[in-house]
Amino acid sequence: MTPPLFIAVTVPCTIAARLAALGGGIPGGRQVPAENMHITLRYLGEIETMLADEICEALSTVSHSTFTLKVSGVGFFGKRRDPRLLYAGVRPHDELVMLHHKVESLLLQLRVRPRERKYHPHITLARLKGASPHRIGDFVTANNLLESPPFEIRSFALHESHRRSDGSHYRMVQEYALDNCAEGLCIVES
Repeated sequence: MTPPLFIAVTVPCTIAARLAALGGGIPGGRQVPAENMHITLRYLGEIETMLADEICEALSTVSHSTFTLKVSGVGFFGKRRDPRLLYAGVRPHDELVMLHHKVESLLLQLRVRPRERKYHPHITLARLKGASPHRIGDFVTANNLLESPPFEIRSFALHESHRRSDGSHYRMVQEYALDNCAEGLCIVES
């Protein structure tokens, strides 16, 4: 079996540093460090090594053009009285959702069971345990208009997660470049 695996796009360092600073200071929250910030396309968990190798190879066949994202707003998962995770949203995410669908379709071909939850792209800021619902509500209200400059997504990657006493640490297994072609027109970069 592998360590827990996930497929994600990386958040640029400048955006991640800004978000990491924002996610600190919540009592009852474990802040996500900037180097761990990402937008998950698909969580796989622990899987058989042979299937992991097949997935790693098959992901290289995913074809998708580069696209631009923007962080927009904050929110939380869990019940209002018991929030579990504080996140930053992403917008616009049509291209991100299309990339997610391509990855999901490929995984179905490899007989990986689909996720039952609807895809909700986000960047985790902090994991919450015993955080004051009132303080989380105040944080969301104060930061709901958060917006980042647009940033380009040029690749996605397969990562493995390792739990340690100081939190999770991620290791990139393989990175997959996105095409610089949109609708048959290639963009030449200088």
